[in-house]
Amino acid sequence: METQASLRGVRVSAQKGRLVADMVRGLPVEKALNVLTFSPKKSAKIIKKVLESAIANAEHNDGADIDELKVKTIYVEKGASLRRFRARAKGRGAQIEKQTCHVFVTVGN
Repeated sequence: METQASLRGVRVSAQKGRLVADMVRGLPVEKALNVLTFSPKKSAKIIKKVLESAIANAEHNDGADIDELKVKTIYVEKGASLRRFRARAKGRGAQIEKQTCHVFVTVGN
């Protein structure tokens, strides 16, 4: 039995999100939450929220025991970029891309 949760369009780059996702992949849920709680990264707070959602889904929808759950899969994909412009010299403009990502978490036995 596997249960999923996802969050789309997060204002964190996929590369930075993957650094945190790699820390908790395959861990028991309790230990993964502990690692994410004490990580100083911005994406750790976001991924923790998605993991808590997956746990709640497993408990409510599938009647799973929380103590036996593990992080089966967790991956972060690149989302749409927000394009912004910054004023430069001589009336020019330089494009800035603000990255977004999608987070997908699956928990199971």
